[in-house]
Amino acid sequence: MKPPGGLRPGFLLVFRREFYWFYRRPFLLFLTTLLPLLLMGVLAIVFSAGLATRLPIAVLDLDGSDLSRTIIRAVDATPDTAVAVNVSDLTEGRALILSGRVHGLLMLPLNLERDVFAGRRPEVVFFYNTQTLTTGNLTLRGVSAAVPTVAAGIRLALRTAQGQPVEIAQADLSPIPVQVNPLFNPTLNYAHFLLAALMPALLQVVIVTTMAYTVGMDAETMHRLVILRRLGGGLWPAMAGKILPYTLIFLVVLGLSDAVLFGLLDMPLRGERWILVVAGLLFILANQFIGVLLALFLRPVASAISVGTLIFAPSFGYMGIGFPRLAMNGFSYWWGELIPGTWYLMARIDQTIRGTPVDLSLKPLMVLGIFVLTLAIVTALRLEVFRIRRQRRAARRLREVTP
Repeated sequence: MKPPGGLRPGFLLVFRREFYWFYRRPFLLFLTTLLPLLLMGVLAIVFSAGLATRLPIAVLDLDGSDLSRTIIRAVDATPDTAVAVNVSDLTEGRALILSGRVHGLLMLPLNLERDVFAGRRPEVVFFYNTQTLTTGNLTLRGVSAAVPTVAAGIRLALRTAQGQPVEIAQADLSPIPVQVNPLFNPTLNYAHFLLAALMPALLQVVIVTTMAYTVGMDAETMHRLVILRRLGGGLWPAMAGKILPYTLIFLVVLGLSDAVLFGLLDMPLRGERWILVVAGLLFILANQFIGVLLALFLRPVASAISVGTLIFAPSFGYMGIGFPRLAMNGFSYWWGELIPGTWYLMARIDQTIRGTPVDLSLKPLMVLGIFVLTLAIVTALRLEVFRIRRQRRAARRLREVTP
């Protein structure tokens, strides 16, 4: 291939050569820019509402009293649930839940009103699918908030009807008030919490597989690696010129995704912007070096890409977003420790939703820096092995041709 722009061998030659490859390999341009942006756009549309509301549920009213209708209206008035259908029996309600048309079934028992006013404790039963964690928990929250509110109003009315002052009656009904302060996702907005974690997790997979592919194309055989070394005037300048264009591209992609989160979806920024920038750069470099090492250690390129996908595609489950890491077993916990995305998300959530002080956010930055330094050293050692092998082969050939 003719050097672009007539440049001499060195860093700039390989740097420009990588951008030239985008023209020669449209798939590479699609993989590095269009694919992550497209997937992030789809995710942004899916989570644009921020929180699922008015989730449909079914009602089985066996009492048919004024109290049961009051409870149904209270449940329907909550932002989480909407009474979509009345069923005649449990079999019909179960079929609706399994079909996905509703997310829960509220059953009001026979003689509910009579038992309540007689001082008994009848049970209102709610069935929901625990496999659908988000929708199931949201509908449960709506029902759990509405029914006790109605019950408390009835008990308060009964006490005041017996001549008890309102203040005393309220104190008896709730002797120990509870102040609830959600810390990590106070707005219960999934665009600010879950989407903000999904985008870097997705980008992590793209970075590793892209670097495994593009470096593997130049390092799959010793001959190709020698050509890359000649273009760069050495393996390290060549590797730096090969990595840096993708670093810049991935920074732009990450910046565009953050622009959507902070601009269109109103994600809060309660911390320092510079921490996000530094953490994002270290996160990208760490994943790039992982992809480079996969390409340098594994042959052919397809093997490096496959292993990278196998490791990082399920990594979101180990980052502590959908499931707390402290509750994981030892293997899952330490697997999450070894994933750069875990530490980047820690710094990211600290500076956006939590508003963590700077000194408490330095640990994830330090860990990401250690990732980059360690992986860079391993990459240097691997390149040094290639250099030594090449020199030995050259010396062997020289001895063979020397009389």
